[in-house]
Amino acid sequence: MVVRTEEPARVGPLLAQWRRRRRVSQLELANLAGVSARHVGFVETGRAQPSREMVLRLAEHLEVPLRERNALLMAAGYAPVFREKPLDDPAMRPVLEAVRRVLSGHHPYPALAVDGRWDIVAANAAFGLFTEGVAAHLLEPPVNALRLVLHPDGMAPRMVNLGQWRGKLLTRLARCAAFDERLRPLYEELQGYPCDQPVPEVDVPGPDDIMVPLELRCGDQVLTFIATLATFGTARDVTISELLIESFFPADDRTAAHLNALTGPPPSS
Repeated sequence: MVVRTEEPARVGPLLAQWRRRRRVSQLELANLAGVSARHVGFVETGRAQPSREMVLRLAEHLEVPLRERNALLMAAGYAPVFREKPLDDPAMRPVLEAVRRVLSGHHPYPALAVDGRWDIVAANAAFGLFTEGVAAHLLEPPVNALRLVLHPDGMAPRMVNLGQWRGKLLTRLARCAAFDERLRPLYEELQGYPCDQPVPEVDVPGPDDIMVPLELRCGDQVLTFIATLATFGTARDVTISELLIESFFPADDRTAAHLNALTGPPPSS
């Protein structure tokens, strides 16, 4: 009997995948990294073994996430250099306090922070507007933000443009799951959720499209939000680099007035 074992990932093809994903040519990457396009080609095909420093330099210019930079180093035969501390580590307390201050400062508009699995790490008081009517089992820790939005017992029944957001979130998750196996079960789960609206297979914006608003039913009216994302751009820890703060702003005066009247003053810290 022949036993087949999976061939370990090689650094060259992995770097090529990231380069294509970033839509950068070998020549463009070479110019950024200060090497020849020939050398980049040799690295990608395995004809040249990159040094540890070269792997990190190419990954930096390709904006590869820290978790995947560690994977590139291991594929090249080097030890990982970026640590990954859990959020409950005492050293992470200042980071979490900073996140909570940011979320509190966004009051009276909803905001939340998620980790690399899209589990909610923290949220401000105004985020309670989004969880009204959500089934209790979806609010048991760890609360997954994507499941909260797309589950039929979650926010989905209140979302006027659920199809748009389903397409947007699943596309984003699919891109991440292509490089992070931890996210593949979540992607498969969310794909199986029902949706009674058309879901665009490819997100192709029209000439007048700037962003996809969130249209949410609240009582007898529809509130409209725009969302922004923020990360810790200078993080040197994998966990911190994967933290994502999503802040929702009112897209019109009616939504702003409703939120100001509904949420009241921010809670004292």
